[in-house]
Amino acid sequence: MDNLDTMTPEQYRARYEALQAGARARAAAMPDLGAPPAIGAGDVISREVIPPGWYVALRLRRGEALHVENPRGTPGASVFLWNADDVSERFNAGDTAKLQWTTLIGGGRVLFSDMGRVMASVISDSGAGHDPILGPSTPETAGGARNGRDNLRSAAAKFGLGRRDVGPCLTLFAKMRVDEAGRPALAGAPPPGAFVTLRAEMNLLVALSNTPHPLATSQAASGEIGIVRYRAAAAGADDPCRWATEEAARGFGNNDRYFA
Repeated sequence: MDNLDTMTPEQYRARYEALQAGARARAAAMPDLGAPPAIGAGDVISREVIPPGWYVALRLRRGEALHVENPRGTPGASVFLWNADDVSERFNAGDTAKLQWTTLIGGGRVLFSDMGRVMASVISDSGAGHDPILGPSTPETAGGARNGRDNLRSAAAKFGLGRRDVGPCLTLFAKMRVDEAGRPALAGAPPPGAFVTLRAEMNLLVALSNTPHPLATSQAASGEIGIVRYRAAAAGADDPCRWATEEAARGFGNNDRYFA
């Protein structure tokens, strides 16, 4: 085990690059999770359509999944999560990116809490890309339309939570790119029919806002999105989301101890 207190800057760099290379190798070996889930009729708990500009607040039990469908190719839908059993534990966008060595969240990735546990796993994904960096739209970026920040706060209020309980979110269906000057931009709109499925790894409170990404143009398509809450197949010990990165494995280990 490396002694971090005595390492030189060069050794820190070498360690960082080795960890990064290992994470990239694991990502390259991930199985294809690009097919939509097979949801049995008896497994469906609820279905709902969210009109553009609106939001939902719902609960997911551990082992349930939320399948989000984007039939119109709307560029963005913001989501935030809390541990339903202890709302002081919530989604951490920064750790979700940092601990998985990527800002492109997709199939096989997980959503981390601020306590190092896995809140949800991305068990299927059409590849539209999901942004953990820029957050939701705001009154300033939405140009007077309903916006993600206010919607997420309104959803939080339905759980008895306030604005301080809502942190940076994950924006679904928003693949980002950065130009040579470091300016972020959307890498095009998602295709109609894009989807993503999140499996709850703990009991969750979920806020989901059907509002475009803050960098989406005013001409971007905006339409309804559909959600299906259903009972997912149990995750096995060889579940690809558990072993996608060393950090994900440690996060699931933290979950195992939490629920022991």
